[in-house]
Amino acid sequence: MQARAADARRAAVLGKPIAHSLSPVLHVAAYEELGLTGWSYDRFELDEAALPAFVEQLGPEWAGLSLTMPLKRAVIPLLDGISDTAASVEAVNTVVFTEDGRRLGDNTDIPGMVAALRERGIEQVDSAAILGAGATASSALAALARICTGAVVAYVRSEARAAEMRQWGERLDVEIRTADWADAAEALRAPLVIATTPAGATDALAHAVPERPAALFDVLYDPWPTELAARWSMIGGAVVSGLDLLVHQAVLQVEQMTGRVPAPVDAMRKAGEHALAAR
Repeated sequence: MQARAADARRAAVLGKPIAHSLSPVLHVAAYEELGLTGWSYDRFELDEAALPAFVEQLGPEWAGLSLTMPLKRAVIPLLDGISDTAASVEAVNTVVFTEDGRRLGDNTDIPGMVAALRERGIEQVDSAAILGAGATASSALAALARICTGAVVAYVRSEARAAEMRQWGERLDVEIRTADWADAAEALRAPLVIATTPAGATDALAHAVPERPAALFDVLYDPWPTELAARWSMIGGAVVSGLDLLVHQAVLQVEQMTGRVPAPVDAMRKAGEHALAAR
């Protein structure tokens, strides 16, 4: 799924809130590296109610959109089709406008997670743990469906969240068990731990990192490092950051929107690191 390349095209990230988004930094860095001098990438703060009118008024100069919360599900009725990956989690973070005028949705978060893990040498695990049960947790579960050969344990704060994760496991054909958040320290012994919780939620677990930790994927990137990631790294465990995820999902977006493959991963990561350091 690719948009047509042209001298001057537009793209943007939509969501609410959106001021914090690093997507413009990453995409513009890619355009510069690829020599797409006429391309621009903006950000627009929109909620679900404002989304349909915004999408309808976009002209032929638009190549694509990136979507963050709360729009990943709200955009689906506005599209002409979505990928199997997006359908598997009922979430679209990428819209590409094709040459024949169609709006096609995809989810690059899932393959972006897999790519970020593989970049750190994590190709396959025999079990895993997920901290949290929000929207990102379903994407994490979908990513684990591709690389985890055994059971996944999700540590959650309520039975309602536990039921949701079990439903996602059934839908994604992943063997999943749920456990109470009070026992989350047990998760840290897994071969791969994916933390999908908001800032500060895992700070109390930092003291429980085992002597020989395996791999931690913490989806946060600001603030970074989290207390858990800092402790994990200090002891010598492998750490994959939210910036790694952000870069790899953006790489796939750039490739789809511009038709240029491969996108410049290193230039995009450096731009993201520089922007975070300046905050």
